Amino acid sequence: AQQKEAHTCSKITQIIPKMIRRFTTQIFKSSPMVKKAVLIGINYTGTEGELRGCVNDVKRMHKCLVERFGFSEENITQLIDTDKSKTQPTGKNIRQALSELVGSANSGDVLFVHYSGHGVRLPLETGKEDNTGFDECIVPCDMNNIIDDEIREIVDKAPNDCSITIVSDSCHSGGLVDAAKEQIGDSTKKLEKGEESKEIEQEYWRDNVHVVNRSLPLHSMINMLKQETGKDDIEVGNIRTTLYDVFGEDASPNVKKFMDIQETEGQGEILGDIVTEKPKDKGILISGCQTDQTSGDVRTKGQAYGAFSDAIQTILAEREGKITNKELVLGVREFLEYECYPQKPGLYCSDSNVDAPFIC
Repeated sequence: AQQKEAHTCSKITQIIPKMIRRFTTQIFKSSPMVKKAVLIGINYTGTEGELRGCVNDVKRMHKCLVERFGFSEENITQLIDTDKSKTQPTGKNIRQALSELVGSANSGDVLFVHYSGHGVRLPLETGKEDNTGFDECIVPCDMNNIIDDEIREIVDKAPNDCSITIVSDSCHSGGLVDAAKEQIGDSTKKLEKGEESKEIEQEYWRDNVHVVNRSLPLHSMINMLKQETGKDDIEVGNIRTTLYDVFGEDASPNVKKFMDIQETEGQGEILGDIVTEKPKDKGILISGCQTDQTSGDVRTKGQAYGAFSDAIQTILAEREGKITNKELVLGVREFLEYECYPQKPGLYCSDSNVDAPFIC
């Protein structure tokens, strides 16, 4: 009897784990799709690079996500710098919000990121390759920059069948997701030998509309970094070391990698070639302009907004039902051209996502 009882217990202990696995698998498969978003708006109030329309862009997109696309309020994370009671859009906080967005995602979820703020492009480190010829960056309120390589790494951490769309209303935003396939645009067309990049006009007037570009020249970024850190000895040649000194482990992984290489070289060690696997063309980037262009921060009749963000809202308001990524970008391009804005938005994604519905 004892042997029979022991045999029965053994059978039960074998069956129960299988039942649990089958049950949890069914729950996972039947879990409803969740829509989650991170919205980032930075006006840099009181600095040399002050903008006015970025936080307004985020508020409009927040309303659009809830009312048109069915996002729940609790699944939208908002980082803005005009309300100190809100989570501030520092480099550390933005990285954490994006990491949590993809880290909490399940198969089939829809993820969305909107960024309105300054963009900057930095010369590549020696020996580094990039399909645009530069490191495109977004600029947090504390100047702890986030570069295209980081955004690529974050995108690649999302589940394979989980869509993630990034809308960036910032200057030099073409190519912001490193190595993403360019479907609409010419940001990956590198300058010919001897060809000079276009001079960027920082602001201009169009009729009664004042447009300030969301581009941050290096000298302005350095001045803002000095203001933020209290350091007066920051120059072009020591930006990376300054960022590491100020932010330490919260600095960009690329900055930390750069410092590790410098330290290793200083010890006389020889570094072998680093071979990295080419990242998958994952995620969807809709950029406000090409990598050598600027996105406009518009001020008119007491209102302020991003020209690109406003164009998106205009096109969405004109169209009922679903609109594809390609249709949206082409519609926004046409609208901006009609309104005489020089910027040309771009679409960067896999072939299968070109005609996929925007967000849905």
